[in-house]
Formats: sequence, structure tokens, C-alpha cells
Amino acid sequence: MWGKLDAKKKTGLIQALYSLIGSLLFALGVNLIIVPLSLYNGGFMGLAQLIRTFIVDFLHVPVPAGTDLAGTIYFIMNIPLFYLGYRVMGRPFALKTLVTVAIQSIFMMLVPIPSEPIISDYLTACITGGIVAGTGTGLILRGRSSGGGQDIIGVCCSKKWPNFSVGKINILMNFLVYGICLFLFNIEIVVYSLIYATVLSIAIDRVHIQNINTSVMIFTKKTGISKAIMEQTGRGVTNWDGEGAYTNKTSYILFVMISKYEVNQIKQIVHSIDPHAFMIFTEGCSVDGNFEKRL
Repeated sequence: MWGKLDAKKKTGLIQALYSLIGSLLFALGVNLIIVPLSLYNGGFMGLAQLIRTFIVDFLHVPVPAGTDLAGTIYFIMNIPLFYLGYRVMGRPFALKTLVTVAIQSIFMMLVPIPSEPIISDYLTACITGGIVAGTGTGLILRGRSSGGGQDIIGVCCSKKWPNFSVGKINILMNFLVYGICLFLFNIEIVVYSLIYATVLSIAIDRVHIQNINTSVMIFTKKTGISKAIMEQTGRGVTNWDGEGAYTNKTSYILFVMISKYEVNQIKQIVHSIDPHAFMIFTEGCSVDGNFEKRL
């Protein structure tokens, strides 16, 4: 059945799977590891947790044991951001984000919060929780969706400013949440929450490989690769002629700038025309000018 699906449907299913797994990982990292230690997320989820704390601890609204109102509050806070995502990134992104945030909110409500911390050491919990939750968020973004909140804002900023990453906007928006926490809670809670948020942001940028610019140099003796790359990826290609020092035969040198997400696609295109082509991939290039950031 999988073999009968066209490439577009396969891509859509893979992206949906990324979003589903990512949402579950995020909920597991937060509810099982972070919340039992009374630590807080940054950004909009952190604000949702603060509102939850106010409702439960100060207004004394009864909530079933082991459940968390933060997921529901988070979904409500995201409603105006769906419109921003629609305006900047388009309808498919906004719809996928709406579904993803709904799924993530459900997972946040369904994943039980342990009465006793699974990991009692704060530093270990911060690192482990940050990696698990950050990997989940990165997978959601890799699935061309968004976990909502600052992720929507970060993706929109990345669209406008190519060198801006989602992880960076996470760190910037954390100052608001942790500034509030500093006035309400023990400074130790704030410090460990910051450590968790930093690990989470790093994990996001490692998994969300669309953020990683990659330059490609292709050495081939076959023609037609440039045209195939431009037609199938929409990327511009620079060509020049070279000559093998040993063979003294003409060789074509191609240069193209892509995101790491497109590396496998470039390899498939090149190898379909010239299985013996030589390619060099350089990651982490800084780009300025006419380069389309694809998210």
C-alpha cells in the first residue's frame, strides 16, 4: 500500500507522523520530568503554566489529580497566533499548526503527572527534559508544522529573516516568563528552569534541520544536473567549467545553497544522472542575500 502512494502523499504522511510523535515527546518531557519538580517552560507554554498555577493554587479551582490545565490554556492562547501563521506562512501551515496544537494540548492533558518526580536531581531533569521536549518540538517543526506559541512567531521571523532560528526566539521570549517567576518563586526554580529552556532551545535547532544552511559543490562530467536541480527544487545553481588535473578532461563544477533538509533530495537528483558524481557538503554556512528560507 505504501508503494502505491505518490511522493506528495508519502511526504504528507511522514510530516504528520513527525508532528504526532513530536507532540507526544513534548508532553512526556514536560509532564513526566519538568512539572513534578515545579519547573516552568519558557514562552507561551510557561505563561499557560503560570496561569494554571494561579487558577489552581490561588483561586483554588478543583482539578482532577494527575491532570494539567496548562494544555487547555495553551490552546486558547494560541488562537490569535493561528491567524498570524496563516498570514505569513499560508493556509497549509496554519491548518497543520491548529491540528498539532490540538493534539499537543490533548497529550498534555492525558499524560499523567507523577506524584513523585521520576528524576529527583534538578540538573539531570533539566538536561533530560530539555532534550526530550526539545526533540519533540524539533520534530514538529521538521514536519512543516508548529507547536504553537513562540514556535509560530519564530517560524514567521525565520521566513522574514533567513539567519534567524526558532531556538533563538525561544530564548528571547523566555525572559518574560522567567522574569515573572523570579518575583513569584524561589530563585533556584528560575535558574533550573532557564537551564531546561536553554537545553530545549539547543535541541530544537539540532532536530529542526531546516535551520541549517548547507552549501553543495558538485563535480561531474555529465550535463543536465543543473537543470534537474532547478526544476525539482527551485534552487538556483552556479556553473563553471573545470579540468581534471590527472585526466585533463573537462569537468563541470556546480554550486548550490540549500537547507540540510534538502540534502537527500539533491543526492537523489545528482545520482540519477551521474552515479559517479563527486559532491562536497558544507553545513552551517552563513547566508546573506537572495536565499529562500524554507520552513
